[in-house]
Parts: sequence; C-alpha cells; structure tokens
Amino acid sequence: MNHIPSVDLRDFLSDDKNKKSLFVQSIGKAFQDIGFCAVRGHFLDEDLTKRLYSQIKLFFDLPVEVKRKYEHPEFSGQRGYVSFGKESAKGSKHGDLKEYWHFGQYISDEDITKYSYFPNIIIDELPEFNKVGEEVYKTLEKTAKYVLRALALYLDLDENYFDNFIHNGNSILRPIHYPPIKEDPKEAVRAAAHGDINLITLLMGAHGRGLQVLNTNGEWIDAVATEDELMINIGDMLSRHTNNVLKSTVHRVVNPDKELLRKSRYSIPFFMHPVSEMKLNVLDSCVSDELPKAYDDITAGEFLEERLIELGLLKK
Repeated sequence: MNHIPSVDLRDFLSDDKNKKSLFVQSIGKAFQDIGFCAVRGHFLDEDLTKRLYSQIKLFFDLPVEVKRKYEHPEFSGQRGYVSFGKESAKGSKHGDLKEYWHFGQYISDEDITKYSYFPNIIIDELPEFNKVGEEVYKTLEKTAKYVLRALALYLDLDENYFDNFIHNGNSILRPIHYPPIKEDPKEAVRAAAHGDINLITLLMGAHGRGLQVLNTNGEWIDAVATEDELMINIGDMLSRHTNNVLKSTVHRVVNPDKELLRKSRYSIPFFMHPVSEMKLNVLDSCVSDELPKAYDDITAGEFLEERLIELGLLKK
C-alpha cells in the first residue's frame, strides 16, 4: 500500500446502515493493512484548531527559563513541559529534536480520588492556552470514542466494548514544537522511527511535512492529511490486544531539506489511552491456528510503565 486511505466519520454517525457498515469495513481494513487512516467529518472544527496552534506558538516562543518553570520530572513527562532532546524513541541513542507539552485527563471532583493521575499544569502567562487545550482534548476524546466503536464492530465485538475502558482514560494531548535546526543534526531526527504506546493516536493537521509511515513492503511513504482530516493510527496497546490483527505501524518525523530545517514545525497528536486497569490480554477472537497468541497477559498500566522506562522518562 503506497497511500493512506481516507474515510468520513459522518458515515458512521448517520442513520444509513449501509454507510455505517461500509465505514466500519473501510477503516478496519485500513488499520489491518497499514495501521493508518485519514478521517474527515470529525468533531474538531477549524476555529478550535487555529486557536490551539496560536496558543502553542505563543508558549514555545516564551524564554526557556519561563518554560522550564512548567517542567516537572517527577511527573515522568506525563504533564506540563518537556524540554528539547529529553525524549528518545525506543532503541534510539539520540534524543529527538523536539520540545513538547502534555495536557492530561480532566476528571470531575467526585472522581478524582479514583485515579492516580498527575494534575494538569496551568500556565500563568497564557490563560487562553489552558482553556483551549481542554476544549481540544475533550473534542478529540469524543472523536476517538466513535472510531473505537467502529473498530469494535470490525472485530465482531459489542459496539460499546471500549467505552468503559476509555472513560476517564489516561489519554494525553501533546502539542510538539520542532525548533529550527541551524547546525548539522548528524544522526538525530525530529522523531526517530517508533510505534505509539496507546490504543489509537489522532494527529491534528501538522504545520509542515515530515511524517512518514513504513508500509508492508518496507518502504517509507509520506502521511499527509488534508486540512479537514485527522491522521489516525493504531498504537501498540490495541495491536497487542488484537494479536496484531490491527497494526501498530512504525512511523517517524524526518528532517526536511536544509532550508525547511531552519523553520519551526508544529504537530499536535492526541494519544488515546484506556484506564490503567484495562487488560490488554489477546482477544480470543483474534487467536487461531494460523495466528497463535503472540503476547503475554498485561494491563495497560503495566505496559505504559514499561514503555516510559524505555523512553527514558521514568527511572526504574
């Protein structure tokens, strides 16, 4: 496959059973074949997108000493600011050429004692940043819920199978800044080849090309969504849960040519995580003589902890 398929979420949300069924099969096949799919007709509108991009540019333009006020290593990189070069892909010896921010789950006061999530960090200098971040978080979370409902049907599960696992899930919204690079980065890239940890990732339209996906032929292909699309991919948790029926595809953000390397690039992925107690045990329906069980039993929380250690964000 040399291109990323595209579908319209409004077909799944319609009262037309044929449209809904075609959507389920189309998005399921895309995730089974290549692990990526572009989705339009979602809940994130152009105005909200522009507002968030405007705010994250203002934040990343702040002086380094101001940004570092909001860096909390004790949160394992799960909330607030993570400075340039701190994260590296699994197996990479080089820090990625990026800095980023993390918005986490917004839990009601009556539910807060049920979870051990780190608190969201509030930026004093940019009150609109905090507000629009929460709006986008909840909008993408809503979109992800319906994508997972479609995938549940594709896997012959109850349509609402994932609902309880993702309610108050440990999801993350990550605005990323790839700063201008003025010196030869040598072997380091903006984001080294990796698979995502979570169930699914929803990527807002990035400002600048660079995202590439490794297809089944071992070729890197560009993954470029139109302005009205989200680029969505399967993460390692869901790939593991489905015994690799749905593929967590390796992808990367490459360095552009020297002229573009001197310009900033911004990207905003939403990583849909379940609650930590969700069992990622391989689904019985995804095991057969031709496809034997490939993974040991594990919870989402245990798996996340393993990966954070591998990324250098959590110490053993």
